[in-house]
This record gives sequence, C-alpha cells and structure tokens, in this order.
Amino acid sequence: MTINHIPSPFSKTFQLQIDVAQEDCFTLQGFTATDTKLDIDTLVSSLFYKYEANYYGLLTKRFNDAIEVSTAELLDIFSAQYRHPFIEWRGHTDESKQWLEKIMALQPFWQHEELWSYATVTEHSLSFTIDDVDTALLTIAVQQKLAHVGLLPTDLPKLLPFFQHGGWPLAQDRSEGAITTSLRLSEPEEDTNVWLLETVLSTPTTKNYWTPAIRKQQLPILEALPAKWQSFATTIEQQQEQIVELLSIENLQSDIFIRSMLEDAQVRQFLREDLARLQALGFDVVLPAWLKNLKPSKMRVRVNTGNVSTKKVAGLDDILTFKWQFSMNGQQISPEQFKKLVDEQREFIRIGTEWFRVDANWLQEMRNLMQQAEEESWTVRELLFRELPEDLSIPLEEEDDLQDDPLFTFELQQSLKAYLEQLQEKKGLPSIPCPPALQTDLRPYQQEGFEWLVFMREQHFGACLADDMGLGKTIQLISYLLHLYETLDTKQPSIVICPTSVLGNWQKELARFAPTLVVHTHYQTTRAKSESFQQLIAQEKPQIILSTYGTVSQDADFLQSIQWATIILDEAQNIKNMQTLQSRAIRKLHGTHHIALTGTPVENRLSELWAIFDFIHKGYLGSFNRFNEEFILPIERDDSFTHKQKLRAKIQPFLLRRTKRDPQLQLNLPDKQEIHEYCPLTTEQAALYEGYILETLEQLEQLTGLQKKGHVLKMLSKLKQLCNHPALYLKESFEDAKTMLLRSTKLEHIVNMSAEIVDNGEQCLIFTQYIGMGQLLQHCLNELYQIEAPFLTGSMPKQQRDRLVEAFQAGDFPIFILSLKAGGTGLNLTAANHVLHADRWWNPAVENQATDRAYRIGQTQFVQVHKFITIGTIEEKIDKILTQKSSLSEELIQSTQWLTALEDEELRDLMTLSL
Repeated sequence: MTINHIPSPFSKTFQLQIDVAQEDCFTLQGFTATDTKLDIDTLVSSLFYKYEANYYGLLTKRFNDAIEVSTAELLDIFSAQYRHPFIEWRGHTDESKQWLEKIMALQPFWQHEELWSYATVTEHSLSFTIDDVDTALLTIAVQQKLAHVGLLPTDLPKLLPFFQHGGWPLAQDRSEGAITTSLRLSEPEEDTNVWLLETVLSTPTTKNYWTPAIRKQQLPILEALPAKWQSFATTIEQQQEQIVELLSIENLQSDIFIRSMLEDAQVRQFLREDLARLQALGFDVVLPAWLKNLKPSKMRVRVNTGNVSTKKVAGLDDILTFKWQFSMNGQQISPEQFKKLVDEQREFIRIGTEWFRVDANWLQEMRNLMQQAEEESWTVRELLFRELPEDLSIPLEEEDDLQDDPLFTFELQQSLKAYLEQLQEKKGLPSIPCPPALQTDLRPYQQEGFEWLVFMREQHFGACLADDMGLGKTIQLISYLLHLYETLDTKQPSIVICPTSVLGNWQKELARFAPTLVVHTHYQTTRAKSESFQQLIAQEKPQIILSTYGTVSQDADFLQSIQWATIILDEAQNIKNMQTLQSRAIRKLHGTHHIALTGTPVENRLSELWAIFDFIHKGYLGSFNRFNEEFILPIERDDSFTHKQKLRAKIQPFLLRRTKRDPQLQLNLPDKQEIHEYCPLTTEQAALYEGYILETLEQLEQLTGLQKKGHVLKMLSKLKQLCNHPALYLKESFEDAKTMLLRSTKLEHIVNMSAEIVDNGEQCLIFTQYIGMGQLLQHCLNELYQIEAPFLTGSMPKQQRDRLVEAFQAGDFPIFILSLKAGGTGLNLTAANHVLHADRWWNPAVENQATDRAYRIGQTQFVQVHKFITIGTIEEKIDKILTQKSSLSEELIQSTQWLTALEDEELRDLMTLSL
C-alpha cells in the first residue's frame, strides 16, 4: 500500500519495513524506492517531521539501522496532523503493506473527538468496536496515550464522559486566546476550617487571578464576565463542564463559575484523585505555595504506661493505665484537642502561622488505639498480643536509640519494663531448684532453659525450645516434667510425641534421668485403645505417655478426649504441613501447656516456624496466607531486613534458641560428647531377627572349637547388618529411599540427623563396617535431600582419597561416609563436628580411633559423637557389657575374642531379642 498525499513536484517515495518488536511497539527500517537502506537520521527526520511530542524524533530509541516506536507514536506520525507533506510511504514487504493498511484505516478515528462513542469501558478494561475495522492497535495506542500522561485504567470510567464531550484528543494547553481558565484551591481563613475551590481567569499580561464579584457569583457565566471577555463565555462554560465531569465533588454547576467550600476530607480526596487527572489532561490547577512542598508530618506522641496494681512485680493480667501526650512543632496538643482533630477529619492543621499536613489514617489509628485502651481495660497480655500499630511495637532493644528525637515515645513503668524484658531476653526469671529426683547435674544454660519452661507454663504461654542439636533439649524437658509431677504434684498425664526413630531415646533417657516418673509407651500394635486406654490411665496413672506422630494420627479420636497437663512435640518440624492428617490430629489434642522441641534453625524455615507457632499459640501469627504475605514473601523473596526484625521481635518471647557457636555456652561444654541414639527394630526386622536366632543357635550346639568361633563371628556380622537394614541382611537391591527408610528406624534416624546437621551449616562423618550400608546411605541422602556424600572404602586409590579429604576439609561437601577399617586411622577430618557410628564395633579402640579423625589436634569445635544402637538386640547387650568391662584390662576388650569364647547359654542370652 502507498500512502499518497497531494501530488507535488517535490514529493519522494520511501519504503517502510514494519516489524513487531513487542506486543505494544514496532521496529521500523526505511528504504528508498530502489531498495537502498535509509540512514537512521533520514528515517527519523522523515517520520517525525512535525512531531514535537517526541522532540522531532530526538527521544526515539535507535539501533544500527532501525528505530523502535510505540503503537501510539506509529498512529500519530501517519496522522494528517503530523505526517511529512512531501513524502509518500509504501510497505517494503507484504506484511509491512498490511500494517500500513491497518494504520490508515484507523486514522479517521484516532484524532477525532467521536472516537469514544465506539468505546466500551469497565473499571479494568477498554475496547473499541468499529464496523469493518481491526481495532486492536487502537486500544493499545489509547492505553499508551493515557499512561504517558499518568492516567490509570481505573480512571477510565470517570474520564469517559469527559472524552465524549470534547476531551479527546488529549491537549496539554487548554487556554483560549488571551484567557486561561484555572481551578484554584485556597486554604482556610483564620478561625475557619473550610477550604475554597473556585474557577479563576488570567491573562499572560497580568499576575493576578480574576474572580466574579460576590454579587455576580450565582449569575450565568456570560453575565458574570466583564464585557471585554464575554466572547469567551461559551469556551469557559465548555471547559467548566469538562472540569465538573472530572471532579469527585458533587452538586457542582458548569453554567456558573465554580465556587465550592470543602472540608479536609474533601480536600484530601481532591489532592489524591482529582488533581492528577486534571493536570494530566492539561487543565491548570493553582494550589497554595506551601501545599506544593508540604510533606506529611506525624505528631509527636508520648505514652506513659503503668499498671493499676500496686504490687512490685508485674503480671500478665495487670490492667494498664495510659497517659497520652501530643505535640507538633514544639507546641502541646491536649488529648481532647487531638480527639477533636480526628472527629473533624482534619488533615491540614495550622499551628501558629505555619500549616502542617498529618496522615489522616494515622490520626484515626491513634484515636482508635486511645479509645480501645480506655474502653477495654487492657492488660499486659493485651499489650503483647494485640496487633498494635508499628509505632507501638518498637522492640525493647531499640528503645534507647529512639529516645534522641522520637516521633513516638512509648514509656513503660519500670516493673512492666522488667517483666517484658523477662519475656524478651529470658533474664531475671524466678529461680527454681533443680528437681531432687533428676539423676544428673544441669549445666547453667540447661538450668536457664528448665526455669524458662516452668515460667512459660505459669504465664500460660506456649514455648518453643529450639537449642542446637546436642545442647540437651531432652534433659531440660525431663527436668520440667519432674518439676511438674514431683514439685507441683500435677495429676493429669503429659504426652510426648516424637518420630519413631527417637522413641527409644526417650525411653532410655527418661529411665536414666527420671526413674521415678511413671512412663507408658503408647506405640505397639497391641497398645490399648479407646476405653481400654482410658482404663489404663485411670488404673496405672502414668505421668508420661510416650508416642509417635504416626500413632497419634491413628488414635486421635480417643486421645483428644483426655485433658493433658502438657503436650510436647519433639522434632516439631514434623508438623510443618498443616493440611496433613498427622498435623490435624495433633491439633485435636487438648493440653494445658504446649511445648515444641526442635534443633532446626526455625528462623530460616518460615513455613515450619508458622506451623510450630500455630501449635504452641494458635492464631498468634494469623492465617498461613496472611503470614505468607506479611513475612514469607518479603523475607524469602526480597530478603527484607525490616520484616526479619519485625518477625524476630514477634516470636522472641516464645522462642528459646542457643547455639554451640555461642561463646558463653562453649565454656560450659566438654570438648567431646558421646550420645547413644537408641532405635527400635521394625516389625519386619524383629521377625527376621528371631527367626535367624532360632536357626543359628541350633547349629551352634553341633559345632566345637574353631568352627564354632567362626560361626559366631559370621552370626554377629549377619545380625549387625540386619540391625542396619533388612535389605542388607537379605541381600536385596535398593528400593526408593522413602520405602527403604520405612523398613529401618535406624536408617531413618541417621539420614534425618545428617540432613539436620547440614541444615545447621555443619559437617559430619558417618562410619560403617559394611559397604552395603554406606551405599544405602548415599542412595537415601541423594534421593531425599539431594546431598552427594562420597564414600571412602579400602579399594579407593590413595590419590583419590587425598583429594576427597582435602575437599571435605575445605567445606566442598558436608557429609563424608567412611568404611570403619579404611577411614578409621591416618586421616585428619577436623572440619567435621559430628561423628555418626552407624553400626557398633566390638572393639572400643577401633571406634575411638575413628572418632579421633575429627576429635584431634586442630579441632576448634565442640565434637558430638552419636552411636546408633538398636533396642533389645545384640548391639544394646554388647554395649552394656563393654560399659561394665571398662575397668578390665585392655587386652580383654581390644578384640572380639571374648565374644567367641562365650558359653552356649551366655550366647543364647546375648542374642535373644528383648523387646
């Protein structure tokens, strides 16, 4: 297609290549009639010959031989108003010809005031319908024009009448000849609160604005004007009609000069909504000079808070008293004056000779806060839990820094401040003697944790004890339970819910450190249910019920009928998915006190943090969707420091977390700590174990001498592999990792602990005697947690072994699996501060040598050694024998000779499964 103009001897013909750059812009290239490419300057000057809006092409985005233009610019430059009079354009390609045809088909409408009669407008959409015309480009171009002057899609419903009554095309200059029509806003006169919005006229030769005399203010525009300006009456009335359509103010007439008295709220609406539209569409608006540069200001507020109670020590249920003081620009404002300002919806305030603009929403928020405090008799508890404005939520540790020149000063009576500091800092808590029945001494930080748990119970607060792994969360909780039952004489039972993998640990730790507590394990398939369980509680009166997440999920219907003294969740991150049957079941339980234990750094796992707090204090962090918007997205997506601070302040009273990196704690810890991790056998393992023992002991009775010794060693190895995993014992190939974990509690415990160590930013060594166990650990860690854990075996070349050791020491990977024989000596692996023994060696010296790969000269960290033992099996029995024989000569326990020399009856006792 060719775009023709009136023939002229000076006309040129150029070709235009039009390509879509994006949905709303195009790339243009120019060619002569003989297909020679136009240079970029010639192309720009030819297209933007009269287009002042783009400074004649100066602002156009340029490439090597092309330019990029918006859809609106493309329609503009080919309009009759802007196109070059002596250039004819035609499409360079068939596609370019089609684009030119579409552009020219839209020209009769694009710059015409009737365009908006074809429009369909809603709050969020705009479209045009014109017979036989493709209007897609038109819609995009109009939206670009509006956006260019700062108008939003949401403005369109308000703008439609304006555009339909002569407001299109957009014009930036709306003066008519020698007269400019303006809208002027004037501040209130002295001793009044109302503003004046009026139409004023001006000329280029005068600095003053003209308004009609008082006696003529209600006359039609023609009669109100001086004779010399009456010829402009129709134009002024048309402009006023357009202005009235754009204003949010009701009951305005366009046939008389606009004169409207406004309250503060109306002024606020005018400034926020109408002003932008008027200025964007070219109308002149005159504002007070001070208002143009006025920034929103907040009053200074000082609140003195005390408690009505005369007792020296504050409590959660003490009623608060508030004394409010307001000031601005150094002048005091009484609470009564403040309330009046709010009631009158004032936003612009004159103090002395100066005007100030205050945030009306903030004023109302403070007014509501005062009213609530007066009417609802707030207590200290309300102060902690109510969703107060951020000004009232200044963290205690920042308070001193804000005292220099605070906008908001929140002062606490000393006893209240001390009480809140107890909650925030866990310092100065009431001293509580360690329970006499506790069979160990608590370290100082453990005593603090125990006292904190008791304090939180007394104050009716849930608690999350989130100490690092190895700092003794279990012993602190056992101390709390002893205090509950032996000092407070509590009658209701408590329930400890834990993963199956640590159930054995709880049994052993309670028996060891609190043997006086009556403990019942609710786990086995033969466990009491429904009425039988109720009878068991009534008759045996157990103080502690030990159970697992899976068991509680199955038995929720009758467990929820019991009022528990305390509900304790160990490894509380197991409830992170609140929609699972397991999580919902736990929330059906009713307890006087809720405690969550976790060694996971919950502040870095925000979804788990929310789930744990929803258990200990339901609703405190709001719904998950709200928590996601307020904290998870700003923190995890934007790494917002402000949101991190706000969340930390919110959870701090209910979360106690100490880490091994804390220098104060390091002073109270040994260099090395050995922990036995007890794991029960699965049903499958127990059945295989008993079957193998029956079969093997019959064979042993027929053997003597060396044959018997060899068979004993073979049997020991088979049983240890079975304790590790049935697949190793049965020589089966590996299934998916989740299935493999279900078949061995020990494997599950090792894998979960290893992942937790990695989550804590630490490194660990895992020793095993069996190649199959090492490969199984690699398989599970990789599939479940995407952790690549190298496995050092005796067949590994020295050069490769050295490279792995160097990489581990450099922190290149967090978990190193080692064969006990190949990796037990000669290596320096001090980067690890955890050593996991997956299976026990009957020679303690070999185990100690392996441990010393991490615990040796150069080690600067506290080392934890975890020895995994299956309950009731040969592993547990031999461990007890080794403990008893620790005083015997080294020769006796430096080998397995003592095992092979046992009598038949001793072997039978040693190997019989005890569950």
